[in-house]
Amino acid sequence: MAIKSIILAAGKGTRMKSDKPKVLHEIFDKTLLGYVLDAVNGTGKVDESFVIVGHQAEVVDEYVKSNYENAKTILQTPQLGTGHAVSMACPELEDFDGEVIILCGDTPLITSNTLEAFIKSHKNNFAHITVMTANFDNPKNYGRIIRNIDGSVKAIVEEKDATEKEKQIQEVNAGIYCLNWQKVKKAFSELKSNNAQGEYYLTDIIAWGTKKNLNVQAYTLKDNNEILGINSKIQLAEASKILNNRSLKRLMNDGITIIDPENTWISPETNIDTDTIIYPNTFITGKNEIGKNCKIGPFSHIRGGCKIGNNVRIGNFVEIKKSEIKDNTNVSHLSYIGDSELGSHVNIGAGTITANYNPITKVKSKTVIKDNANTGSNSVLVAPLTVEEGGFVAAGTTVTKDVEEKSLAISRAELRTIKNYVK
Repeated sequence: MAIKSIILAAGKGTRMKSDKPKVLHEIFDKTLLGYVLDAVNGTGKVDESFVIVGHQAEVVDEYVKSNYENAKTILQTPQLGTGHAVSMACPELEDFDGEVIILCGDTPLITSNTLEAFIKSHKNNFAHITVMTANFDNPKNYGRIIRNIDGSVKAIVEEKDATEKEKQIQEVNAGIYCLNWQKVKKAFSELKSNNAQGEYYLTDIIAWGTKKNLNVQAYTLKDNNEILGINSKIQLAEASKILNNRSLKRLMNDGITIIDPENTWISPETNIDTDTIIYPNTFITGKNEIGKNCKIGPFSHIRGGCKIGNNVRIGNFVEIKKSEIKDNTNVSHLSYIGDSELGSHVNIGAGTITANYNPITKVKSKTVIKDNANTGSNSVLVAPLTVEEGGFVAAGTTVTKDVEEKSLAISRAELRTIKNYVK
């Protein structure tokens, strides 16, 4: 049976102190909203997502349109709470007969595996409503889960509306729901705003379901970090560190040597093969494939869209972006390789730059350096151009046209010695 998702992304995020929409802040060059959408799509069960937008709706809409074919935005205006936000999707789902999962767009740590287990639990319990919960020693600021004697869920009480006794409850609302849509959709036209905020709470569907004698269940999260919502730059940094630690542990368990995990950052979407060594102060973002027996760093920056072969050396103060580097090639020191294709057994001299961007036309062009070619130190390759197999670029050369096979390209002024200059 088909599953849809509704992702709440209308908030301004005042505490972020930023002109950018909260859900478009980034970790490893990927937006918070992108992490949530990818987690949803990663289940392989959700065929369409509705992103509820409000603050800077046009910007968020453009991001969704540009990156996700199976997602669309729906404007919430005015913004009258989370329950009201979900109701914005009701017209799109009027005839939908299946499950709907509801998430927040600022929770980048949620995983596809957790969402799959959540959906499975919902179905196994024949539930009409399932809420994801978590247990915290200090549950401050979270809505508390009120259970019936039989373990089913009776209600969720927001902290600002909770009694002192209810505030002692340590099981909290994780903010993710799975609904049998045909059974629950009516709730969104019947919610009341008689609360401290004067808003329509999504959490009230639990009490609504109880009154309608629906089967309301809970799924308890195993890793509380997964529901960390990002409301400030401090929380953004915390989430970044958690994502990074996840990534480093996965890689080390796969046979990658990371010399100093405390000072290494590698995106979750980077795959690295066995026996590669990552030296300290390396920063890798975006999606990348790195082969085996490579040496990366120290102080290397790989910016995404890179495919790096086996036995490759990416050395200190080297930046690589959107490039393919084949086996047994060295880019050892102080170089920039962008929008390029490097063959095997290529040696890039220190300070080599592929000048790939024309600031007037805004066009990025490609540099191709074929097998067994070499560049000397402080050379500049002005794309588009090709250095053919075995070609050699002399140190200090600016290359503006193709270099033929096994030829030397050299452009430098004749050396002059001025005697007694120091005197």
